[in-house]
Amino acid sequence: MSRMEIEEVFSSRPRMKILKLLARLGTLNVSEIAKRIGLNYTSTNKHLQLLEAEKILSQRSYGRIRMYRFDETSARAKAVQALIETWEQANNGNTSTR
Repeated sequence: MSRMEIEEVFSSRPRMKILKLLARLGTLNVSEIAKRIGLNYTSTNKHLQLLEAEKILSQRSYGRIRMYRFDETSARAKAVQALIETWEQANNGNTSTR
């Protein structure tokens, strides 16, 4: 898979909801992410895989359960997380996933 441009990563509302959610809550499994952003499991999983391929998220498996979080070793992940946190703080701490 070739690298995506930043516009492609940020142009997806579901991906942005996922990133905002994980910036706020830390680590969640696929089912919980899907439930919280109001998307089906399959679509959520595809977005998570893309964000992982882009080195923004990392996952850890515990049996059949996959937990996702920001990739602590990635400069991209740190930049995205900082952007979201700064944006949310500028909006009076509004961390809605809307």
